[in-house]
Amino acid sequence: MNTTTTRADSSMPTIRSVSQADEQRSHDRMSAIAGRQRLQDAIFHRLTQSFSLLVLIALVGIIVSLFINAWPTFKTFGVKFLWYVEWDIINEEFGALIAIVGTLTSAGIAMLIAVPLAFGIALFLTETCPVWLRRPLGTAIELLAAVPSIIYGMFGLFVFAPIFADWFQMPVQQLLGSMPLVGWLFGGATNGLGILAAGIILAFMVLPFIAAVMRDVFEITPPILRESAYGLGCTTWEVVSKVVLPYTQKGVIGGIMLGLGRALGETMAVTFVIGNANRLPTSLFSPGTSIASVLANEFGEAEGLHFNTLFALGFLLFCITFIVLALAKWMIVRTEKAKGA
Repeated sequence: MNTTTTRADSSMPTIRSVSQADEQRSHDRMSAIAGRQRLQDAIFHRLTQSFSLLVLIALVGIIVSLFINAWPTFKTFGVKFLWYVEWDIINEEFGALIAIVGTLTSAGIAMLIAVPLAFGIALFLTETCPVWLRRPLGTAIELLAAVPSIIYGMFGLFVFAPIFADWFQMPVQQLLGSMPLVGWLFGGATNGLGILAAGIILAFMVLPFIAAVMRDVFEITPPILRESAYGLGCTTWEVVSKVVLPYTQKGVIGGIMLGLGRALGETMAVTFVIGNANRLPTSLFSPGTSIASVLANEFGEAEGLHFNTLFALGFLLFCITFIVLALAKWMIVRTEKAKGA
């Protein structure tokens, strides 16, 4: 008995030492795994950070390059470049007001047409559309966004403009052109081109973007909120105005601003139908120009101060877009603060 006990006691340190060695190896293995994971996380963090910084660097590079090339124009004309209407390439007298007015007017007309239509489309697709029609109609709306802008321009010039001139401009001008107060809006040549035609074509271009975003944000509204409102006896419009829109207003504003940004920067389609006249529009039917169309028409042959002026117009277009996005962000923040209050 004593011999057996002595042997058992002598084997205990060996068992303990084996157990400690296993624990040490397990600890070392876990430490190595944790170290690899930390290294992978650090690499992934730096990689994604570099992607973000790359976008920021590209944006800063665009701004700096635009401003450097535009500086001779700003130095020559100063602040008056913003409201100067002369555009004389021979005598190198340039002003941005005509292009700015044309850009803002055509984009404003496009948004006045596109936003209500997009809202109606999104509302129909999410609230009242039959199930069998929802997918093909939604796909058709999204396909409109894939149509190249040059196709919209060709359609506007060769198909839309003749129909617009014969069936809208001429009858409206005959009916309202001689009326006081509003008659001046419908003056000018009835050839299908002009500020209004450009705005309508832009509306068709931005419509699928706004409608798709609105439809997606309407669909994220929790079904229980809709069902509760319907259960209380609310109508469809009451559900949309009191439940869906307050819940999704950030996405709705984002979709509208996305469409506005597209309308402000659109080039080829506007160039085809706006008329490309370097004068302030005097009516909805009169021809005009925009910043993007001026760049498209004149950049290939520009030199000297004319070249710098086109860069100045591009810089102004960037500033206009930035101001629009800043206003959208301010609207969202103000709405959230009002909700919190």
